[in-house]
Amino acid sequence: MPELPEVETTRRGIEPHILGKAVSGVVVRQPKLRWPVPPLHHLNGQRVRMLERRAKYLLIGFKHGTLILHLGMSGSLRVLPGDTPAGKHDHFDLQFGRQCLRLHDPRRFGAVLWTNRPPGEHELITHLGPEPLSDAFDPDYLYQQAQRRKVPIKQLVMDGKVVVGVGNIYATESLFLAGINPVRACNRISRKRIGNLVGCIRQVLARAIEQGGTTLRDFQREDGRPGYFQQELRVYGREGETCPVCGTAIRARQIGQRTSAWCPHCQH
Repeated sequence: MPELPEVETTRRGIEPHILGKAVSGVVVRQPKLRWPVPPLHHLNGQRVRMLERRAKYLLIGFKHGTLILHLGMSGSLRVLPGDTPAGKHDHFDLQFGRQCLRLHDPRRFGAVLWTNRPPGEHELITHLGPEPLSDAFDPDYLYQQAQRRKVPIKQLVMDGKVVVGVGNIYATESLFLAGINPVRACNRISRKRIGNLVGCIRQVLARAIEQGGTTLRDFQREDGRPGYFQQELRVYGREGETCPVCGTAIRARQIGQRTSAWCPHCQH
């Protein structure tokens, strides 16, 4: 599934191509995505005023509302020449003269939605936690959240109501960098270590964005090139291999229905 860095990479990639541009057409080839695609003919002639990301949602703002896009499990957005033939899984085009923004989604778990309200009031967004790279996500905040729960620390940082966008890959890598065992109860971790974890989450996500996200299976950037952060993964997906720091064999187990890898020597 495309995670926060992949979505942010996509946002940055498509922004120069659509910001300030007027929509010349909307093509809906498959209206049955995760939720039905609403009528969007009213976008014709409307100019894109902003392109933002909230968690893993892309928000394309117009004068009278916001288009909300989600890439689902395997979706991607590409900027293409407007006359590019559509493939089997190309379900939605937002046309801008001679080019288009195309949603490719083989599993159809993505979303194309519309809201006339401020996007922060939409039911899918209103209950989300702070952005991990924002000032709101700081050591005091995460420590307070941790003290209220007894769940493994990995489950806490993957809870979108606590902090958005820290998916399985990035939670695994951040906990390794912080030296924290992913199964440790979050309310039994000191404030100092929680503060260090906040810094590690920021570092890992910022680096992943810089490198263009993580290519696993079928995610591609808006220009069709893969992200490269996968080459820097230290423990994720490396069960049985040696830890890059100490040489101990990396272990893995299920935590909250997701596979977690960690070094039993470096993480405690």
